[in-house]
Amino acid sequence: MLGMSEIDYNSKGEKNMRKFKWIAGLMIAMLMLAACGSDNAEETAGGKSEKVIKWKLGHLADENHIWHKTAEKFAESVKEKTDGQIEIVIYPNNSLGGETDTINSIQAGSADMVVSGETLQNWAPKAALMAVPYAFDGIDHVKKVVEGDIGKEIEEQIMDKAKLTPLYNHLRAPRNLTSDKKIESLADLKGFTMRVPNVPLFLKVWEAAGAKPQVIDFNEVFTGLQQGVIMGQENPVDLIQSGGLYEVQKYVNRTEHVYSWIYVLVGNDQFNALTEEQQKAVKDAATEAQEFGDSLYDESIESIEQDLKEKGMEFVDVDRQEFSDAMLPAVKKSLSDEQNEVLDKILDAK
Repeated sequence: MLGMSEIDYNSKGEKNMRKFKWIAGLMIAMLMLAACGSDNAEETAGGKSEKVIKWKLGHLADENHIWHKTAEKFAESVKEKTDGQIEIVIYPNNSLGGETDTINSIQAGSADMVVSGETLQNWAPKAALMAVPYAFDGIDHVKKVVEGDIGKEIEEQIMDKAKLTPLYNHLRAPRNLTSDKKIESLADLKGFTMRVPNVPLFLKVWEAAGAKPQVIDFNEVFTGLQQGVIMGQENPVDLIQSGGLYEVQKYVNRTEHVYSWIYVLVGNDQFNALTEEQQKAVKDAATEAQEFGDSLYDESIESIEQDLKEKGMEFVDVDRQEFSDAMLPAVKKSLSDEQNEVLDKILDAK
């Protein structure tokens, strides 16, 4: 049996050993932290940043659409030009929510980018002029407006009122009316129920033409047509294709009532949070994306129409003058004085 002094000795030894292990462990941890700290210092000294900014970009088209392909090109370019400091994650098919929902999410900070057009008028009234029925003669007229002072005027209000910064734009094929019966004149619109986007002006002009329009999110249009809730809808051929509407509609009636463009935008707060160098990189990437998207547009619209014909859709000529005569007065009556001033500038720019 051990004596009292031996018990005391062993107890003190065990305590000292535990104390030694604890100090040794602490020193190892401090050395590891110091090593990590020196690595960070080297990265900072080398001009690199550990922080990766991730932007969420939402749009309503599918992965084969011009918008998506161009967004992929843009995201790739941004990542390259910022040395991986900014990554853009793209959400097609309204997977971040509808257009309005995504804009609200950007303003709330839970999303960052969106592809949007005339829907922006719900925040910035001048954006209504991006898609006014029978305001534009054709795509060349649209280009002249977008690239000139009128386009800058609209962009400035979007930045101020919607808190979104336009980065680049897409020209859009003209909007046409789809249906299961031929629509060749206003008389054919009597009792015709149809979907329009969340744009008050669209409701008013189609009512003036004799139809029964209602607002429905694009992601609900296919089901609405399939179930007979609506009889038709209006959109450019690219969205008719990407939305698979050829499966539930027979005719594309060439009303060509709207020639327009659409923006790819980022939240003002998100853009302004970048360094000057990062902002320049994003703008440079946007310039490249603009050129890429324009080249895709020129190549694709004719082939899309051919594809829709092969899928069974028939293109129908309509009395566009009759539609214009019915809609344009309704447009002018519906617009505010501020909006009519912009409309007059657009009409004068023909």
